[in-house]
Amino acid sequence: MDFHLNFDPRPFSVKIEHHQKLLLIGSCFTENIGNKLRQLKFSVLENPNGILFNPVSIATSLNSYIENKQYKEEELFYQNESWNSWQHHSRFSNPDKETCLAVINQSQQAAHNFLKKADWVLITLGSAFVYELQTGELVANCHKVPTDKFNKKLLTAAEITAMLKEVLQKLAVFNPHIKIIFTISPVRHLRDGFVENNRSKAMLIQAVHQLVSDDEKAFYFPAYELVIDDLRDYRFYAEDMVHPNYAATNYVWEKFITTCIDDRAQQLMKEINIINAAKSHKPFNPTSAQHKKFLQTNLDKVTKLQEEHSYIDLKEEVDFFKRQ
Repeated sequence: MDFHLNFDPRPFSVKIEHHQKLLLIGSCFTENIGNKLRQLKFSVLENPNGILFNPVSIATSLNSYIENKQYKEEELFYQNESWNSWQHHSRFSNPDKETCLAVINQSQQAAHNFLKKADWVLITLGSAFVYELQTGELVANCHKVPTDKFNKKLLTAAEITAMLKEVLQKLAVFNPHIKIIFTISPVRHLRDGFVENNRSKAMLIQAVHQLVSDDEKAFYFPAYELVIDDLRDYRFYAEDMVHPNYAATNYVWEKFITTCIDDRAQQLMKEINIINAAKSHKPFNPTSAQHKKFLQTNLDKVTKLQEEHSYIDLKEEVDFFKRQ
């Protein structure tokens, strides 16, 4: 008996190759994909502002990377014994103002440099709800400031389309060969309410499909549909019933590979996975001749792979098998 309707997304006409650079921006689902790509030796930069959920903050951040915006002290605020930025995740917050600002601006510079040479930008939208300060500024993170300090509103599909279309046009000028992958996060924002969460996702879906239909360099990967419509079962959610669990994220990752990643890169991923498994091996007797032979065999594999694919960085793996 089948317990779900299998959904195989249509493969992209152009796919990700191993030597290419990918900037990933958006919700925590972005970081899940980014971690897997990094483990498999893709060149990635994830969320230079930290996790972002709404289209305004994502568009603002991308614009800031294009412009190489450097933040100033007056753009920070003090809350809960730390200096914070309304446009950055709390991982940038720091009790020392100068340190907070320096880390933010270092990340800005790195994002500008990376985006200039990037081949792909993967944008994961999480929510169409935005939080607005009384000054009119829309924030990326509320930093546990009381909710009465914000106005909450739901963006329309037209508003989302317009702001993302504008930033895509700027990206095309800044880096003419860049391509875009849109996804909608399958994480359910139930704090907004069940009905409100569905309205929010509907706005995002409508906007993204309009953007993809208007731009031949933009693609859609259906992460949301794979979890909500393909798996469609609470067995595939974590205990909070909001976030997809390990099995679900792995299922989506497998679909991402076949849909978005080049066949040659897939073969290389298999070889790197073998090396990663060897690194995780726990020897019964680390001083035995058998284990030394195991290390040398894998060192030879890594060295050969590095020689054949100079664009991937296997220095860590070489050092690992040498020093054991």
